[in-house]
Amino acid sequence: MDIRLRDAAERDFDAIAALYAREVRDGVATYEYDPPDVDEMRRRWRATADARHPYLVAEADGRFAGYAYASAYRARAGYRWAVESTVYVSQTLHGRGIGRTLMEALIARCTAIGHRQMVAVIGDRDNRASIRLHERLGFAVVGVFPGLGRKHGRWLDVVQMQRALGDGAASPPDDE
Repeated sequence: MDIRLRDAAERDFDAIAALYAREVRDGVATYEYDPPDVDEMRRRWRATADARHPYLVAEADGRFAGYAYASAYRARAGYRWAVESTVYVSQTLHGRGIGRTLMEALIARCTAIGHRQMVAVIGDRDNRASIRLHERLGFAVVGVFPGLGRKHGRWLDVVQMQRALGDGAASPPDDE
């Protein structure tokens, strides 16, 4: 399988919105209840781009396969060197290295622009595939919030994982 990555573009948002809508409706990776429409997904992308955070799309054999992006971990100034990662892969393509390829590129891009920490917020402690993916990429579990979210009639735990980017907290950032 030929996997290629590129920056997201306007033309991607029908596929991105459809992939995310499926997870909103059927899954627990996000605790959103109502799938946002294409226009809302574009608005979110533009906000990400305006904040100078990467938003990547993967294509497998020339077809949309998934996406990943970084966003601010928190809004306050003291968190400006930390980002939260998000990654979604088309269900029919799970287990083929697309998520890993997206995340490796996202980590590299965030490191190159000066971010020092990356946090993954994983909905549902039972999402072993996502937890394993992040562990393989150097993330460690830093917290589990039992019963923090509720979806599909059940309480769900939230797992937070973190990894350093570049020097991490070992040295001050260039833009302090």
